[in-house]
Amino acid sequence: MALVNATGSWTGAAYHSTANFNAGGKGELDLAKRDRQVLRELAALVAAEAALPVQQEKRELWRRHNDLEATRPVVLCDPENGWNEIVTSSGLACAGPLARRWEMVLRKELFWSREMKDDKVVEPFFEIGVTRTEDDWGLQARQHGGEGGAYVWEPALRDESGLDRLHPPSFEVDEETTAATVALARETFGDLLEIRRAGVWWWSLGLTLDLSLWRGLEGIMMDMIERPQVIHRLMGILRDGTLQKLDRLQEQSLLGLNSEQYVGSGGFGYTSQLPSGVPREPVRTQQMWGFCESQETVGVSPAMFGEFIFPYQLPLLERFGLNCYGCCEPLDVRWPVVRQAPNLRRVSVSSWADVKKMAANLEDRYVFSWKPSPAPLASPQLDERTVRAALRATLGAARGCRLEIIMKDNHTLGGNPRNATRWVEIAREEIERAAG
Repeated sequence: MALVNATGSWTGAAYHSTANFNAGGKGELDLAKRDRQVLRELAALVAAEAALPVQQEKRELWRRHNDLEATRPVVLCDPENGWNEIVTSSGLACAGPLARRWEMVLRKELFWSREMKDDKVVEPFFEIGVTRTEDDWGLQARQHGGEGGAYVWEPALRDESGLDRLHPPSFEVDEETTAATVALARETFGDLLEIRRAGVWWWSLGLTLDLSLWRGLEGIMMDMIERPQVIHRLMGILRDGTLQKLDRLQEQSLLGLNSEQYVGSGGFGYTSQLPSGVPREPVRTQQMWGFCESQETVGVSPAMFGEFIFPYQLPLLERFGLNCYGCCEPLDVRWPVVRQAPNLRRVSVSSWADVKKMAANLEDRYVFSWKPSPAPLASPQLDERTVRAALRATLGAARGCRLEIIMKDNHTLGGNPRNATRWVEIAREEIERAAG
């Protein structure tokens, strides 16, 4: 099994949290004198931004928003892959691979605070993820292509004969490398930013990404008609294995609180209903935000989703104190099923969803997590007319809802970082206009 980072980061990865990338292995645990100097200078600047009164105002805004109090719409712009056009590789001053990853995180925090000026909170801490091996279920799909672009894969499970090779996910934690990385960060700039060990182990617990890698998208849909017992068996394996993983993480004190982090497919988790900060006791899933989605099954009917997918996600969602549901899949057609999720708080309203129907479904009882289309930001010149039209339509339809506006899923900013900052400005202008 390959050594990987358990966490994601604000580096343009498709799935992420606020945690930083850890070292990829012991060989990276070395920082040159010049790299340390650069990181210390940036950490000092981030600490100064984190100390500004506006950061507490933003925390309180998110807290009230997630507690379902009436607030103005919350705005977040995470350009994802577009970050590579904002903080370019040539613009990084560090030389070492670990130093460059940490530098990227620090520079993005500064950009968020000084240039983006959305509602992202700049915190006075720096998180280090756990170094571990990937989950191994006993099957591995072969991927062709990728490297940040399109790819295809060969399903790992061609027929039922491979079912016996499946087993609960196994992984190994490299405590030595993790502890050494935390120590290195503290030695480098721990006097400027609090260094925390982050317990981030998943982006989504939706199960169907693994299902699609095992059987293929066409295979899933054919199985639902011709071999329904196969899908039920596979989803049962995924459910039970993931529950066992959650048990192991909890029993071995490997979980971390996520109420100060990016949760679900958009938005931050600040809330009075879950604990925050550095835990004094082992974290339980009931103290965390959970998240499920099923983008891979967008082509199946709501009835099939309700039969083959959601019942297997339900026991996972029951483990968490608050839950998010959905990403790019339109939930207006699945809402009668999804609304059964326990402790449901944040619901994704994607670019493909019927906004008016979702506003009627969610009202002021859930967070309306709207994801406007990133397409207008993908050209060198921002299409402001299209941006404003979409904002006005949703602000009008979602009046009275607990609305957050999340710009994400950007593969490019058309080579123009100004597209991101201008989008935030327009969003704020339209929010003020809608408020009268």
